[in-house]
Order: sequence, then C-alpha cells, then structure tokens
Amino acid sequence: MTTSTMPIEPTASAASGSEPRLRHPRLGDGAQLWRIARDSQVLDVNSSYAYLLWCRDFAATSLVAELDGQPVGFVIGYVRPEAPDTLFVWQIAVDAQCRGRGLAATILHALLDSVAGAGITTLETTISPGNTASQALFSAVARERGADLRTVDLFEENDFPDSHEAELLYVISPAQRQEERR
Repeated sequence: MTTSTMPIEPTASAASGSEPRLRHPRLGDGAQLWRIARDSQVLDVNSSYAYLLWCRDFAATSLVAELDGQPVGFVIGYVRPEAPDTLFVWQIAVDAQCRGRGLAATILHALLDSVAGAGITTLETTISPGNTASQALFSAVARERGADLRTVDLFEENDFPDSHEAELLYVISPAQRQEERR
C-alpha cells in the first residue's frame, strides 16, 4: 500500500528558526534520531541501522521536528500490513532541550493529520506500565481528537528474552479529529 501524505509546512515562526519545523525524515536524520532515543533514557534503543532504515523506508509515516537545522524530536511509525487502516507508532521522542512544550503531541497530531487522506482511521502503539509520560501523551491526544482510547494486553514480560516490562497495546479510534469526521 502506498501512503500519500500531505506536505508538512512550517508556521511563520518555525520558518524563522524560533520554533521547531515539522517534516518527514531524511536518511541523514537516522543518527540524530538514534541519539535522541538513547538520551531519552526511557525508550528501547534500537540499532543505529534500524533508525536509518526507518528514515528511508517509513518516511511517509514518520515525522521529524527540526530546530535550527537539527532534529529535536521525532515520531516513527508504519501502516500495519494486516490492517491497512491502522498506523502503528513505534517510537516518539523529544530531545531534553525541547521537552515540556507540547512538542510530542504536536508531532503526533501532525502525523495523524498527514496520513488521514490515506484512509488511516486507527492509531496503535505499545506502552509499558512504567512509562507514565507516554500514557499521558497518548491519552491526551485521544481526548483532543475526540477519539476513544482502549488498552489491551499485548506482550507479557515472559514474551521477551530479556528483562523487559510488559507492553500494553493502546488503540485510538477514530484517529481523525472530530471536526474532520463531520
């Protein structure tokens, strides 16, 4: 399935460099996305190779927040092959210098808006019970979009070969903003 996306245009203040500009990732962003994930001290850090692949193969379903030419946040996701109306968000992170400003929610809303034209109606992500920041983020995004949020057990601790917490599946549906559904 080809996912078309709408262009992500910076606001006037973003164009001047004072606010992050949203755009789809480029191959050259992979190293910085890996660093942001590593420095979050919360996310599972994938190999640097994986971030390069995300930037190449899943750019249409991912966004980068850029400030002064450098990535300061990202959301990476993909359309589930078995559920072509579902965007699975793999990771979302914001550099420490830009946290506390609502940037993660801004990036996530922009990504959902950009894929809506491709028929995406559902967002899924997994969150471990100890990641209260992500729980709050996805709950707020669902509420702001007028969507239902439900959680389902997905991966138990004993499913992982290492000492990983369980992961709950968070499902937000419908993913379009309430006003878009009218």
